[in-house]
Amino acid sequence: MRNCNIVLKDGSRRAFLGRALLAPAAVAALAALPGCTVTTSGNVTTITINVAQVKAYGTAGINAVTTILSIAAIASAIGAPAVAVIETSAGALTASLAAFSAAAGSSVTVSWDDTSFRTAINSILADLQTVATDLDGAVTGAETKVASSDLSTATTALDALKTIVSVFEGLLSVSVGRRAKLRPVRMTMTEAQALSILHVVP
Repeated sequence: MRNCNIVLKDGSRRAFLGRALLAPAAVAALAALPGCTVTTSGNVTTITINVAQVKAYGTAGINAVTTILSIAAIASAIGAPAVAVIETSAGALTASLAAFSAAAGSSVTVSWDDTSFRTAINSILADLQTVATDLDGAVTGAETKVASSDLSTATTALDALKTIVSVFEGLLSVSVGRRAKLRPVRMTMTEAQALSILHVVP
């Protein structure tokens, strides 16, 4: 296990998030992510995360909602109450993204111990997990009620979102709120492929 410093970076601005113990394999996996830079000095590994990448993950969640609910057959199959629940979750995620942007500001210098900054980061991941769980339930409920082409479009968007949630959880190496109970991802894709499917350019 390695001691890891987790840092957010936006351009030349850096903000120390905290420390975590990561296995060498986890560090190697993080190093492979385009939004993450890993440097090691002695026994301490510093993980630098792009702020833009975090924002991209949140945006991916919002776009997943738009993609799936825009399929009329899916929205009709799950019903108005379920649609309202999903839209509420998406609204919470949108608010979390706004809070994160406000916390980051033009000069990201706050630490992980800063309550407002920590809350903003935690909220994005927690709300992203909730959105993924709600969409997972919706797609599951619509499986036998919609055409295969509609289901394929929704499933692809959902699998892309699951990928983003997994990457985000690994990137921050923090456990926030309840972990989403999602069905296994049905397709193998990279972070870049998932973002592309969800029409996000980090």
